Amino acid sequence: MNRTEKAEVISSLKSRADGASIAIVTDFKGLTVEDMTDLRRQLREAGVDYQVVKNTLARIALEGGTHEVLKDGIKENCAVAFGYDDPVAAAKVLSEYGKKNKKFQIRFGSLEGKFMDENAMKELSKLPSKPELLAKLLGTMNAVPTNFVCLFANLERKFLYALTAIKEQKEAA
Repeated sequence: MNRTEKAEVISSLKSRADGASIAIVTDFKGLTVEDMTDLRRQLREAGVDYQVVKNTLARIALEGGTHEVLKDGIKENCAVAFGYDDPVAAAKVLSEYGKKNKKFQIRFGSLEGKFMDENAMKELSKLPSKPELLAKLLGTMNAVPTNFVCLFANLERKFLYALTAIKEQKEAA
């Protein structure tokens, strides 16, 4: 790889890292090509970029960026996953894949520039995703007016029952 190719890799990696809300460093030692292809497919469906990187190029690319906290830990064989919209989605896919394939391991990550170790990444993966949180929020917001309408409907119904009872009482008398 010559200097211009290295510069292109560094700039590409830097732009991905700066646009990502989460960056997760993983160990892929021992995975087959089929395993890596399957993992990349799952990550692509979740909107996550996954790239095997040379350590020195990754350290240079991460220097001075949002995820600079990762550069000192990049050693041996590693790949970096960049999540853009939903940081939980990236952690979920990688965590689930790690449960299925024992050779795969999450090392550490950076969420909006804050360092997170392997355990913190696993805890992050247990959180509900962005669409799930939005659905819960909308359900909660919808519950208030629905309950309000039901309350007034019950008041009118009880008033109607009282009038009907008075009518029946007067008719009987």
